[in-house]
Amino acid sequence: MGTQEGGTTSLMREFAAQAFQAKNFQLACEIYERQLQQSGVVDWGLLLRRADCLACTGKLQDAFHLYQEAAAHKKLCVEELETLVSCLAEQLRGRDWQPLSPQWGILTCKECQGFLYEPVTLPCGHTFCKKCLENQRTRSQCKMCRVTQEGTEHHYRVNVLLSNIIAKWFSCEVQAARLRHEGNALLGNSKLQEALEKYNEAISIVSLDHLLYSNRSMIHLSLKSYELALSDAEIACKLQPYWLKGHLRKAQALVNLGKTEDALKEFLYCLILDPGNKTAKSEAQKLLLNMLSPGHSQEDLPDILQIMPHPSRVKGSPMNSLSCSDYSCNTHRLYRINMEYKKSLKFPEEVSPTACKTSWKLMQTPDNKTDVEGKKTSSEESALKLPLPCNTLKRKLSSDDASEGRTTEGPCKIAKRDITKVSANSEGQDSSVSSYVDPSDLDCSLCMRLLYEPVTTPCGHTYCLKCLERCLDHNPKCPLCKEDLCEYLAMRTFCKTDLMEELIAKYFPEELKERKMVYEEEIAELSNLNTNVPIFVCTMAYPTVPCPLHIFEPCYRLMIRRCMETGTKQFGMCIGDSVKGFADYGCILEIRNVEFFADGRSVVDSIGKRRFKVIRHSQRDGYNTADIEYIEDEKVQGEHYAELLALHDSVYDQAYTWFSTLKPALKTRILSHFGPMPAKETELQVNPNGPAWCWWILAVLPLESRAQLPFLAMTSLKDRLTSIRRVLLFMCRTRTR
Repeated sequence: MGTQEGGTTSLMREFAAQAFQAKNFQLACEIYERQLQQSGVVDWGLLLRRADCLACTGKLQDAFHLYQEAAAHKKLCVEELETLVSCLAEQLRGRDWQPLSPQWGILTCKECQGFLYEPVTLPCGHTFCKKCLENQRTRSQCKMCRVTQEGTEHHYRVNVLLSNIIAKWFSCEVQAARLRHEGNALLGNSKLQEALEKYNEAISIVSLDHLLYSNRSMIHLSLKSYELALSDAEIACKLQPYWLKGHLRKAQALVNLGKTEDALKEFLYCLILDPGNKTAKSEAQKLLLNMLSPGHSQEDLPDILQIMPHPSRVKGSPMNSLSCSDYSCNTHRLYRINMEYKKSLKFPEEVSPTACKTSWKLMQTPDNKTDVEGKKTSSEESALKLPLPCNTLKRKLSSDDASEGRTTEGPCKIAKRDITKVSANSEGQDSSVSSYVDPSDLDCSLCMRLLYEPVTTPCGHTYCLKCLERCLDHNPKCPLCKEDLCEYLAMRTFCKTDLMEELIAKYFPEELKERKMVYEEEIAELSNLNTNVPIFVCTMAYPTVPCPLHIFEPCYRLMIRRCMETGTKQFGMCIGDSVKGFADYGCILEIRNVEFFADGRSVVDSIGKRRFKVIRHSQRDGYNTADIEYIEDEKVQGEHYAELLALHDSVYDQAYTWFSTLKPALKTRILSHFGPMPAKETELQVNPNGPAWCWWILAVLPLESRAQLPFLAMTSLKDRLTSIRRVLLFMCRTRTR
């Protein structure tokens, strides 16, 4: 009997575990509760599983009591609080939690979130700090597009043009970034005081860089100056409210100051920003275990729960609480929030409902809208006007700071004082930069025009895409530094440098518009298939007949690439002429496929389309061009058509017989190159070039190019058939002899 009950119990527990895994927490909770009631002794494993289910269903207070009971009997460990921590973070998560906004706009490194320093552009076109690329674990993969970067490992080269532009346009930010990297190097060598001096100097140059405050907070933590560490971390959180490291630094400082509940809340915010952050999750579990230990009485439990607002009120932050559609409700809610935080922040001034209405309006409008005074307000400024969901206190001077004569203000005072600076940093920066930027800073060193579709080589030099391709047609080396670019050429994927395109679009929109217009005019001119048509001077080509080509000369590489870029995929084919350069008649070829090789050569699969007559011979960028007019066969009717039809059938049979009598080896070569002989056509005059088999037989007949050329010029199908018959008769007589 006992065995049967044990089997039932085991089965029910397995069923409860499956229900929990399927997120049917209510059912799992009921099963665990029933199992606990039926058990004669307290099963702490079941009790903790039930606590997990209660936490997942939102019954946090009931769950806390069970966890606390287990902790009181020393049956609770850190690992068993993982579910509770995840549930608490989920409770705090708001529906409108905002993504991290780049503080430095397009010049923000997507890896470190700081100002771009020593920029390196990867072959995929994305740009990062050089140090960030060298330090990242997956060194061959781009953080943004996840594309594997071949051949870049261990030798990242700074983007020369971009680095010079940033140094010229943003000298203060570059200087601060350089000091930050010097401070990091000193910190790595455990020279804390020297590193701190570097960061103090950097902050004196650029006072609103969240990365500087976060890193200085880490130094203060190492120096055990926890108040200063907390102050810097709070400023970092003000400048970047949704940045993980800022809240992590703040939580670590709060832990060292003994502010357990505030630290727990910050760790939970870290998990909102990054649910997979192991440090935040582990520290939050340790703090919770400490709170639930016997040292905390039952009377302390409500205070612990107060830092976890009720689900009906929590939307992630005071800013997120403004999502209600009722304007009046939002106004009073914002007023209450400001009043509560006013007490914790010790603001000297009152926050009136009128001010709250203004803040609410600012939060509801897009970036760069106009406030009540008619001044522009950036999104960062709006965010700084509202306090973060954290317990921020004014910090006192430490004895060390007082002795050195340094002053440390609370982060809220700094934030309020520097709101105008934030506005200048995000909006006024453009006007200050535009006062000394020059379009020539972004000129291509090859065409001496504004960069269009800029591409950066592995050696760090930037050119227009078309300019670089033309140079690599002639020599696989960088035009400036002469570094070998064979591997880069073999990739055949010249990705545009995104950051350079954004800088040009932002600071030189009119110049870019004009440059784009010139480019489009050039493309339109190249797309014309009547004027300046590109001419490949090589072999005889016929309508409907395949014509494979091996392209290796630089001028023809350019010509084929342009045919593909314009979308026409067509060019003319003519045989050479000792006087004019190429013959007066030719055939338009259409590109069906291009296969590129690593050294820039290519094999082009093309087929004949239309015949043409050259009106004017000319050249463009090293290859021949021509003004042309197209040729079509003249149509006949009545008795003439019947006579033409009889001639056609007779010559077709003659041609088929001749081909059938060829040697098997020769026949196989012809079939592999030109394909099978086209079938006889019933309608002779549907195609303006006449029946396809005529051109096929002309292509396989062993005639010299000069003897083949007159056939292209013929506009009479009768004359063409008659001439083909004569050639076939001649071939038969020759074979008989």
